Formats: sequence, C-alpha cells, structure tokens
Amino acid sequence: MKPLPLLAWYQKNKRDLPWRHTRDPYKIWLCEIIMQQTRVAQGLSYYNRFVENFPTPASLAAATQDQVLKLWQGLGYYSRARNLHAAAQSMHGKFPKTYDGVRALKGVGDYTAAAICSIAYHMPYAVVDGNVYRVLARVFGITTPIDSTEGKKQFTALAQKLLDKKNPGDYNQAMMDFGAVICTPQAPQCKTCPLSKICRARKTGTQETLPVKAQKTKVSTRYFHYIYVEQGKFTWLYKRGPGDVWQNLYELPLIETPGESLPSAHPQLKKWFGAAKVISPSPALRASSPSGGEEKLAVRAKYPLKHVLSHQIIYAYIYKVKLPAARKVPAGFIKIPVAELPKYAVSRLVQKLVEKI
Repeated sequence: MKPLPLLAWYQKNKRDLPWRHTRDPYKIWLCEIIMQQTRVAQGLSYYNRFVENFPTPASLAAATQDQVLKLWQGLGYYSRARNLHAAAQSMHGKFPKTYDGVRALKGVGDYTAAAICSIAYHMPYAVVDGNVYRVLARVFGITTPIDSTEGKKQFTALAQKLLDKKNPGDYNQAMMDFGAVICTPQAPQCKTCPLSKICRARKTGTQETLPVKAQKTKVSTRYFHYIYVEQGKFTWLYKRGPGDVWQNLYELPLIETPGESLPSAHPQLKKWFGAAKVISPSPALRASSPSGGEEKLAVRAKYPLKHVLSHQIIYAYIYKVKLPAARKVPAGFIKIPVAELPKYAVSRLVQKLVEKI
C-alpha cells in the first residue's frame, strides 16, 4: 500500500514551529507532551519557556515538582507535567535512544513514542492521533468506531501500512498537520484538499459524520466554593492530594457542595473560621442584596465562574474572610504572604478567582 501523497503538500504548507528545526529527542519529547490536548497557539509559549528553563533532561530532573507545575500553570491536564518530571528523573541525564526505551517513559504512549522516534531517530513507526484517525476514516470511508478495540487495531495497522518508510518523520508530521489544517473536525477544507479525488467521505458527503465514536463522554457537574483568607498581609493555601483534578497544585480553602448554595452553618466554615463573617467580595459574583451591603455566605452567588474540563463542568464561587493575626492556621494549610501568592502553582480556575479579589 502506497503512502498518501502528502509530503509535497507538507513541504509547501508546513507550519514554521521551533521543534521542527531540531532532531533533539528531548526537545521533540517536550513538544509532544506539551501539545497533547493543546492548541499550537497556546502551547508554543510553554514549549519555549520549558526549553529556556530546562534545556536538558538533567536540568528538568533537578527541578522540584512545584517548579515544574508553576511553569505549566494554565496549560491544564497537570498529570502531563508530573509525568514529564518523573520521566526526566528516570533518564539519568540521557534521553533513551530506542523505541522501547522511549515507550517506557512515564506518560509516553504509542503515539508519542512513534512521533519522537520517527522524527528524532528516523525510525519507521506511524503515529495515530486524533488528526490521523480523522484523515484515515474520511479518506478510506471507515465506519469502525475509533474508540473501540477493533477500531484502534484497524487504524493502527492501516497507518503503519501507509507510512513512508524513507521519510517517516516528515510523513507523520504531514499527516498531523494535514488533519489540523485541512481535514478539520468541522468544516473541512475539501475544495483545496489534495486528497479530495480519492476521499470516500467527500464522494458520499459523510465528512461531518466521520470518524465514528461508539461512546459519549459522561460529564459531571460540581460546585466549588473557595474562600480567600485575608489575615493582614497573609493568606492561606493548601496542596491538593491525589485522586482528583489538579493533583499537587495549591489552592484556596475549598468546600464542595452537591448544589449551588453553601449554607452559612456548614461545619467546615465553623471549624476553619469560627464566628468570622464570610462575604462574597466580587460584584461579578455577588447577587443583588436588598440592604445594599455585602451578601452573606448563605445567599447564592448570582454569577458563578464556569470552568469546563474534559469530563467535568465546575461552577466556582469566591468568598472572602478577614481574620485576626492571632488566628491559628488549621492543619493542612500553609500561611503565606499575599505578595508571594504568584510563586505558587495553582489551577487556571483559582488564578481567575483570585484575580476577582
């Protein structure tokens, strides 16, 4: 089976990106991890910062996890950053030179290993990501669900058969660029597509229905109530533990409720703050109050901040409590100068909420 005729298109239309000017497997690995679930426009600045701050595997391994998470802040999917750091520490200063060695790195799957090895080492491994699934499904009219075991095997085998063994790195990048720029999820550029004459989806008008997915992602809704502590020139933070979103990131005191409202008699409020008054400090998050004053915590905020993750929708509220300097910090929290808050790695959601304070 011949490769798809995309190399000429790629050489003429490829995007000028910094990782395409190197064969350094470490930098290509950084790029591949950062660009997972991320648009190039957003990930480019992160890539440049990581290369500048951690130019070698040894420098990344020597950093603390907090330093890595802080540099990653705002990019999302923070497990990627934790895996990146752990993988660097496992390299002992040298990036692996075999496919099995690359594949064994924490956070590296078949796609990432194939991308790194084909681009950096010229090894004949085909990449199969969302873009490749879409291109193959449309060009060959494949209706097998891409999230099924059968589908994964079918697409992986087809991609490997089509791979240009003489130019595996460029061919893989051509496939990914083509899916990102021409064969897009919605409104594909069929009129300018170099594959339009052989594309079965174009002939049958099924571009918008391919590729097929068997299962729909279940999305849960959660309600987060954050309390910003003002204790003179200090505030409180705690580090999230494992088993949930934003593992090992710092955040404000948080109470999660099953619904929108947070009762003023919530036991956690009394445990942390005693009789201190908790208010909603931001006009953007405060419902209208008949008295014209600050709204008490028991009243539901009118405009929560909506934060969408891949499997969750979070509605977040921000409140503030002023405490005397003598008040002790509860177990699990740290007391930090407000001026040092930007030094701590927090989620983009917490960052937005703090900005409203």
